[in-house]
Amino acid sequence: MERVLSRNILSTLIYYDLLDYPLTSFEIWRYLLSRNAESEVSLVDVVKELEGEEVKKYTEEYQGYYFLKGRKDLVEQRLERNKISEKKFKKILKIAKWLRLVPFVRMIAVTGTVAMKNADKKSDLDLLIVLKQGRIFIGRTLVTLLTHLLGARRYGEKITDRICLNYFITTGSLEIELKDVFSASEYAFARPVYGKETFKKFQKANGWIKDFMPNYQVDETEGMKILGDSWVVGAVRDFGEVIFGFDFLESWLKGWQTERIARDPRTHRDGSIIMADENSLVFLPEPRSPEIGRRFEERMARLD
Repeated sequence: MERVLSRNILSTLIYYDLLDYPLTSFEIWRYLLSRNAESEVSLVDVVKELEGEEVKKYTEEYQGYYFLKGRKDLVEQRLERNKISEKKFKKILKIAKWLRLVPFVRMIAVTGTVAMKNADKKSDLDLLIVLKQGRIFIGRTLVTLLTHLLGARRYGEKITDRICLNYFITTGSLEIELKDVFSASEYAFARPVYGKETFKKFQKANGWIKDFMPNYQVDETEGMKILGDSWVVGAVRDFGEVIFGFDFLESWLKGWQTERIARDPRTHRDGSIIMADENSLVFLPEPRSPEIGRRFEERMARLD
């Protein structure tokens, strides 16, 4: 038990070191990586193992954060990035107040470095948006249009503090298709800003995360800043869904958008992850997951 737990703790610290992210003992327990755990591990066991010689050979602790030896500088960086991320999160909330008016939007969640509170000053703002089943192409078009009109959409060289609209799914397809350690971490950290009930369904649909992180918990939304619906917001969105809720419009936009995506050179780039159908619209021309996964496996091989 101790030997397996030590390895899992080290693998967790190694993985997040690749993201320049030191962890507290609680975070090590919560995001503990393990592909061979039969059940959850207690926080007490993790804390005890962190003080064991097997782990301390490779790690250090400073101000309550654990990291690999020689990486003490990550602590100050994380504290600074935490402040930066909070400012960026407030910007997302302001934009989300408008996006919840968009027809067919059912959930908005923050992902990426802002969700982890690990963003630097130049970071963009990654969102996962859930749209009503059968209206993904209309919904994506309206979200993109409004974000652009607000001057908040990322495109070209406009990156810092801009909304990155690269991941749309629907209420009928809440399960993330790409299942690896990178995706498990990405969506374990996801923070909802709108659509609390849909977010709970999203968590349950992605229970596979526990295959990588056995201590992953669902329904942990208490205390989070989650926007709700006033009757005005609901009325505006409902009215928009009547105005734009035509099958022929969804069909036409599907054909137009999928044709544009097929012509985009980034779609055919080696390693790109592009999905465009009635269940998901995913645009990752340069995904980080393969590179992070490769480096993680190399480090784990050296550890073994």
